[in-house]
Amino acid sequence: MSQGVDEQPTRLVVGISGATGIAYGVRALEFARKAGVQTHLVVTPAGQQTRQYETELSAKDLAAMADVVYRPSDIGAAIASGSFRTAGMLVAPCSIRTLSAIAYSNGDNLLTRAADVTLKERRRLVLLVRETPLTLGHLRAMTAVTEMGGIVMPPVPAFYLRPGSIDELVDHTVARALDLLGIDVPDMPRWGE
Repeated sequence: MSQGVDEQPTRLVVGISGATGIAYGVRALEFARKAGVQTHLVVTPAGQQTRQYETELSAKDLAAMADVVYRPSDIGAAIASGSFRTAGMLVAPCSIRTLSAIAYSNGDNLLTRAADVTLKERRRLVLLVRETPLTLGHLRAMTAVTEMGGIVMPPVPAFYLRPGSIDELVDHTVARALDLLGIDVPDMPRWGE
């Protein structure tokens, strides 16, 4: 996304919840920075626990990847207000608990409140839902979010690119998610180009 001389930088809210796949959220922060997008990060306690299991990053390391970081309990933060303009919100990864809270407007923490605000302001909300197999309850929550204008994007790997590593699979998925938010990741290969 480009900006004019007098415009504020593009802002993206990034939520990280407790599902496996924190690599998606980490890469989203890295790609957004590369694209010149200002990131506003909120990580749930379960997301922090997953960070410990899946990465060598400390909480401080993860926070340093974002421009602004919020506590999940800070429901009065800027990203909880519709007057705080953003390009939208990406929840990567998105747990079923977080999906359900968003689907039924249960803004019990800052991540789910910010997602609710994103939907009510008719901004893009992209959820990288990480669960399999799916129950009928999961599918109904996905339907509810979709009917409200959110985008449910399970991080399903694309093998047609013939990836040589897990990083390449993660990069492709995150670039596609950012595309849905109108954020172009420089130097990412595209089909047919």
